[in-house]
Amino acid sequence: MELRHVRYFLAVVDAGSVTAASPLVHVTQPSLSRQLRLFESDLGITLFTRSGGRLVLSAAGRQFVPVARDLSRRADAAAEAAATLAAGRLQHINIAAPGTTFTDVLAPFLATLRPDDPLPAVSEQRPQRIYAALQSGADLAIATELPPAGLAFQPLAVLPIWAYVPPGHDWAARGSITVAELVNQTLLLLTGDYSPRRVLDQAVDQARLTYSSMLEFGTPQVAQAVAAAGRGIAVVSDDPRFGLQRLDIIGARGALSIRLYAAWDREHHAAAAIAALAGRLSDYCVARYGPQVAPLPARTRAQSGR
Repeated sequence: MELRHVRYFLAVVDAGSVTAASPLVHVTQPSLSRQLRLFESDLGITLFTRSGGRLVLSAAGRQFVPVARDLSRRADAAAEAAATLAAGRLQHINIAAPGTTFTDVLAPFLATLRPDDPLPAVSEQRPQRIYAALQSGADLAIATELPPAGLAFQPLAVLPIWAYVPPGHDWAARGSITVAELVNQTLLLLTGDYSPRRVLDQAVDQARLTYSSMLEFGTPQVAQAVAAAGRGIAVVSDDPRFGLQRLDIIGARGALSIRLYAAWDREHHAAAAIAALAGRLSDYCVARYGPQVAPLPARTRAQSGR
């Protein structure tokens, strides 16, 4: 079965006759009639009944019409996809990101996309699974760990880790707090698979300190909610909620922070388009949070391995 025969068949169905369909498919009337008979022979069914020079769809022909339309649509979609691949364009982009990044960074950025940008789909992933998602359908991964060797990547931003306290807290008017002061409080921390927790743990270890009291949470929003209830100090990197006041956390090497990266397969057919989108995301982070979050100059854009 040839695709051109499917299109000839549909042209006759839609035009109502071979005569009317002939100029639409740029085939002479006698040739189009012969092609239809050949199509019927290939299929082994009679698509039209012929009477008085007129073609009328047979029962089998009526049942075959939706099948033919589906084949034609799929062929058009395949041709469009092939053209997109050849041109290095993206119609859709699948993005893997942790929940906090999606809520505070990625979703607001997606709201700024232009009509000619690829249609985004986002899958929330646990932090340690972000880059693995590139092997299972994701086009772009957003994470806080340096991408593994072999991936192209773009440093996006350096985001502070904050201690959140309610407005009535003794520290609410302060701009920062030291790690040494913090560990003596009841802390509302994320679990160890989140980067803010790992960075804080490292700072505490380096200062040879220990937590006096802590509770663990699987989501930063819940940690902030409990802090708003006055049950402790939340330590997270996401934006403030529930009217909380944020404080920089000062360790031995300055304010604690995490680094945000975008990574993708450097062999991706649309690698250039993904790199451009990642660059825009980095610019958006700086515009949203200020120039102090700009990634280090030494980390150049769209690096491909180390």
